[in-house]
Amino acid sequence: MEKMWAGRFEKALNKEADDFNSSIHFDCKMYKQDIKGSMEHAAMLAACNIITENESLQIIDGLQTVLDDIESGALLIDENAEDIHMFVEAVLTERIGDVGKKLHTA
Repeated sequence: MEKMWAGRFEKALNKEADDFNSSIHFDCKMYKQDIKGSMEHAAMLAACNIITENESLQIIDGLQTVLDDIESGALLIDENAEDIHMFVEAVLTERIGDVGKKLHTA
């Protein structure tokens, strides 16, 4: 899984530095809280007219499928991800396209 800051460096980050920057090993336990909070965030973005209602619904529905798949075991959390939020956003964007990137707004 590509890191959020990938592309800023010409070489791969040293493994020890990457491990130091990564929190996925312990914040993966908070996947449900992260996803539920992201759903509320998407609703707020629409309520504030930052994204459209349709975009908000796409994001919320997509997040629900990510949550369902994690809980059913159909989706395993990638331990190479930087953190749980970036993992969820990457999977969401793979599933619903560029509108998934708008989750990171505000």
